[in-house]
Amino acid sequence: MNTLFNENTIRLTSFFGVLMVMAAWERLSPRKKRVDSIHRRWMGNIGLAALDTLAVKILFPLLPVSFSVLAASKGWGLFNLLQMPVYLEWMASIIILDFIIYGQHVMFHFVPALWRLHRVHHSDLDIDASTGIRFHPAEIIISMLIKLAAVGLFGFPAGAVLLFEILLNATSLFNHANILIPTQVDQILRRFIVTPDMHRVHHSIIIKESDMNFGFNLSWWDRVCGTYQAQPVEGHDRMTIGLSEIRQPLSFVRLLLLPFAKK
Repeated sequence: MNTLFNENTIRLTSFFGVLMVMAAWERLSPRKKRVDSIHRRWMGNIGLAALDTLAVKILFPLLPVSFSVLAASKGWGLFNLLQMPVYLEWMASIIILDFIIYGQHVMFHFVPALWRLHRVHHSDLDIDASTGIRFHPAEIIISMLIKLAAVGLFGFPAGAVLLFEILLNATSLFNHANILIPTQVDQILRRFIVTPDMHRVHHSIIIKESDMNFGFNLSWWDRVCGTYQAQPVEGHDRMTIGLSEIRQPLSFVRLLLLPFAKK
């Protein structure tokens, strides 16, 4: 119970800390003009995140960190069978988990049934830090099942899993943020991590662009797998965010029902 409490405290503290920093940065130095009400969007996006959290708590008795502790006690997973230095286990765990999330993201775009869920994320008319938590509960549940399967298969150390979960949340807020980073700094950062300018391409209304730049944390996977596009064709200032078939704000209820709509 104490371990679970500590995990929740660490994750919540880091999440809200990064969210507040990104919100302040967006206000002080925005990258792109908004087209929708920030208050309406944030209320809907935070509402989805709250429902996602509740659904996970109700449906999953063990989350990835707790499951990794169980896997270690049972000797499950590849890493629990190998003798590796701790630092190599942690590095390999984070890299493998990041690639799994990259692959999951690609899958949610190209499997029609999963794309219906992921459309909720892409239906945002603007992109900012709150877009990084705008996911349908069903997508979050499927993502959780994938992570649990990965933990069981590989036997990742609990500390590495916790670190990855913190990084994933933080980088999702960061790379969706509507913040201005100098071009030269962005070019250096994106050699290693996904920057806001890099990920913004993925939210373009142009399908060829939204099917690029799937990474959330490490930028390597898009380059290696041929899904990297440096900049949007129309430039960041002129590009249109969202989906061509959804050009109006969606209420919280409509966001939940979107996967079941005809289009």
